[in-house]
Amino acid sequence: MMTTARWAGAAVAVAALMLGPGRPLAAPPVLTSGYTIGPGDLLDVTVWNNAGISRTVPVRPDGKISLPLLDDVQAAGLTPKQFKDDLTRRLAKYISSPEVSVIVREIHSLQVAVIGEVNKPGRYDLKSRASILEAIALAGGFSPYAARSKMVILRVEGSTIKRIPCNYNKVVAAEVDPESFFLQPGDTLLVP
Repeated sequence: MMTTARWAGAAVAVAALMLGPGRPLAAPPVLTSGYTIGPGDLLDVTVWNNAGISRTVPVRPDGKISLPLLDDVQAAGLTPKQFKDDLTRRLAKYISSPEVSVIVREIHSLQVAVIGEVNKPGRYDLKSRASILEAIALAGGFSPYAARSKMVILRVEGSTIKRIPCNYNKVVAAEVDPESFFLQPGDTLLVP
């Protein structure tokens, strides 16, 4: 219980440092396209007056879902509205004026992994963009043997893995590049 209170206090202190009158941390980039569907998300696809096609479907690792009449349809990378429009267009070949709705029931595509010298290593679902501090808090904080100044963010970019050094001490002192502060879906935070 004492450790949890200590971490909560540290998180408040870090937030105060970053938001205070000192050297402010650059704001995270604004995502102009909004939420996009990703692998692992659970979608409710409803076609009005057509229970045979309407269903709750998971987005597969390849980014597609399966529906009657349409077989495999690409969902990942599209906003729910774009996906709705695509399904409406495809279903119009089989159904006169289809009324389609796409509702995101569960988001599982915004995951990060925290591994190494943390108390609870693992994969964590996020609901929005997160910082390394939030990821460390989700993982139960550092173990006593953590090399806080030698953390690395592993980020897959195409067919390569980018290694982004991250020093916890600089993060706490607000002396950090935003690239090594904010995590992206699929990132792995390695705490040696």
